[in-house]
Amino acid sequence: MEKAIQSQPNRTGKSAKTLLLFGLSLGYFMVLLDMTVVSVALPAIRVDLSGGISGLQWVVNAYTIVFAGLLLSMGAFADKLGAKHVYMGGLALFLVASALSAAVSTLGALIGLRAILGIGAAALTPASLTLIAHAYPVPAERARALGIWAAVTGGAMAAGPVIGGLLADSFGWRSIFLLNVPLAAISLIMTFLFVRETDLNPQRSFDLGGQITAIVAITALSFGLMEGETNGWDSPVIIAAFSLALLSALLFWIVEAKGKSPLLPLRLFKNATVSAGMLAGMAINIGLSGILFVLPLFLQQIRGLSAHIAGLALLPMMIPLACNPILTGCIVGRIGARIPMTVGFSLGAVGTLLQVWTGVNTSYAITMVGLLLIGFGVSLTIPSLMTAVISSVPKEQTGAISGALNSSRQLGATLGVAILGTLLRGSKSFIAGMHVSLIVTTVILFGGSLLSLVFIGRKQS
Repeated sequence: MEKAIQSQPNRTGKSAKTLLLFGLSLGYFMVLLDMTVVSVALPAIRVDLSGGISGLQWVVNAYTIVFAGLLLSMGAFADKLGAKHVYMGGLALFLVASALSAAVSTLGALIGLRAILGIGAAALTPASLTLIAHAYPVPAERARALGIWAAVTGGAMAAGPVIGGLLADSFGWRSIFLLNVPLAAISLIMTFLFVRETDLNPQRSFDLGGQITAIVAITALSFGLMEGETNGWDSPVIIAAFSLALLSALLFWIVEAKGKSPLLPLRLFKNATVSAGMLAGMAINIGLSGILFVLPLFLQQIRGLSAHIAGLALLPMMIPLACNPILTGCIVGRIGARIPMTVGFSLGAVGTLLQVWTGVNTSYAITMVGLLLIGFGVSLTIPSLMTAVISSVPKEQTGAISGALNSSRQLGATLGVAILGTLLRGSKSFIAGMHVSLIVTTVILFGGSLLSLVFIGRKQS
């Protein structure tokens, strides 16, 4: 097998590398598009398939829970079986599940297929980062490549609400899933033609205990947060969910500490950048996903905007996500990741705090300024974070660490929707709940700024 891999043509020309990077970026573009494109379609899904806030939370979080729970395993699979194989398998699954999602007739079926899409997304993410790390071994060149990768994928954040709103209003919410089919097909072709397989590690065993305990912990925690308001925080079901989450998390730590081939080698956390990066990744996605859950509901249900107008209203936050990461990659290549991350978190926190003053009759100018600050903040933070963490570990561990980082980010996305959704349901009015949830998000983002300033870039202890 190794000889076969070595005999593949070494297509390292500039144009081939450009196509390689575009093909890999397109896959993650699709992963993020599937998050943001759904956000503005939630009211339409609610009308067609029924279900309250809790049901809409599960439409979002069935995807992110499975995504977060399987990222560690998929990172390990990328190291063991080859990142190209794992990446292409994820694309194929994403294509099929997206086509089926467009044909569902019940909310339960949609939630189930969203979970399957999460499996495909989990395969795509660490594999794409591993393939980029191998294709761009020089740190400065890798930082620029990751900036381009983040810009292309940031385009999904920009395009998602607008495309989702237009499709939902013009052709119905089912059309948003059909959009993935041609994107997955294009990425499959480009990956097959231009991406070389990484070195295989067939001796690495699969950590079944670590995988089971990880996904049980994430699912139980998410269930408790999302259903606590409905069932009662002191109900036996919710207490059992939180107890199961805690027990599973402890078992995961024990299994990883004692296992011969752990999903997540705990020795990596001796590196301050890795440890802080995991928490920072969780924090930035709590903010981003929580905001993308709350604001579309506010714009449509409270301000009375249509789906596509609501999507356009979110553009000030989304455009920087598409345009700024390339510049961020260049900045990180010159000065490192600490300062861009610190500034990015701070901008996001200030922008979120501005949204606390929005109400039914508030001028859109305040919303727009806040959204711009959030967009620039996130576009500074995420490329810097990815570069800092991936560059801080040996090349052979990039699959495991990229899986761990993205797992922490998607756990943050799940918690963001769960926490903010809970605050919305537990308040006397939507506006009051939105304001409380945005204040909580502001505190979390300021915490990420402090974390970045103190720990990112420190040498391994």
